[in-house]
Amino acid sequence: MIRVDVVLPAERSYPVLVGPDASAHLPEVLPRRARRAAIVTQSGIGHTVDSGLEQEVFDIGDGEDAKSMATVEGLCRSFARWGLTRGDVVVGVGGGVVTDVAGFAAASYHRGVPVVHVATSLLAQIDAAIGGKTGVNLPEGKNLVGAFWQPSAVLCDTTALETLPEAEMRCGLGEMAKYHFLGGDDLDDLDLVARIARCVEIKAAVVADDELEVGRRAVLNYGHTLGHALETTGGYGLRHGEAVAIGLVYAAELGRALGRIDDERVAEHRRIVEGYGLPARVPGDAVDAELLDAMGRDKKAVDGLTFALDGPDGVEVVAGVQESLVEQVLACVR
Repeated sequence: MIRVDVVLPAERSYPVLVGPDASAHLPEVLPRRARRAAIVTQSGIGHTVDSGLEQEVFDIGDGEDAKSMATVEGLCRSFARWGLTRGDVVVGVGGGVVTDVAGFAAASYHRGVPVVHVATSLLAQIDAAIGGKTGVNLPEGKNLVGAFWQPSAVLCDTTALETLPEAEMRCGLGEMAKYHFLGGDDLDDLDLVARIARCVEIKAAVVADDELEVGRRAVLNYGHTLGHALETTGGYGLRHGEAVAIGLVYAAELGRALGRIDDERVAEHRRIVEGYGLPARVPGDAVDAELLDAMGRDKKAVDGLTFALDGPDGVEVVAGVQESLVEQVLACVR
């Protein structure tokens, strides 16, 4: 078992445990005052947990469609009928959809109930469950409504990955590819458990520096501006990790067009993405005008089209990128 601590301002911190059967440690990491546990999961997850407390299971729907305001409302109403209080705890058991929805519901219900995540997908283990960003989608875009609500602990149970469908693994591999360009130069040399823990370490360091994404934390969205646009405009036909992978290659091409990186660095992006067996080209049926519109609604966009881009000092946020250049570079990844 590998432990990584997410250290936050005001002497706050919480543990992330990575390894086989990590979920068995759930009773040890629950808030001491917790009396009951509301287990939020999906019927197809098939991963049961024992909190050691009185507990009730609350199922939500599958897929990105379940990441909605309606799901959060239904969940909170179920909490109310059960009598959930601030003296209880919400436990999200599942992948990124579950941790996003459970975290947002916990942040909203009674204006804040403690939450612990048991991450069972690669995407949740290296990204969605870590750092306290929660949220749901709107028809206009992905993750446009949410809250920052840090968990009390995260358990990354790598045993669950042994039965994870290939499509779900690809979802996480796109995020893992991202970490290669955020300080993860050593990822190629690690086994899976150590690689997951290393990704958590990288994210924890960024979150510690900028918990509420007022600055540096936005670099964790590397590859996501186009990635989210592809998901939204394509009706989520692309898996998240596949969309992010294409977004990484696009961001590299855009960085080169702006003179921030050279041909060799672009080739490195393609090598990493393709090495994970992920796509590197925009689907043929994607419409440029729709992608540009969706990218304009990205959460980072405060001054025109905004991207996290690689450069001589690493990945940083670049605002005010010309729309004509953004559209021109799209041709490079088709």
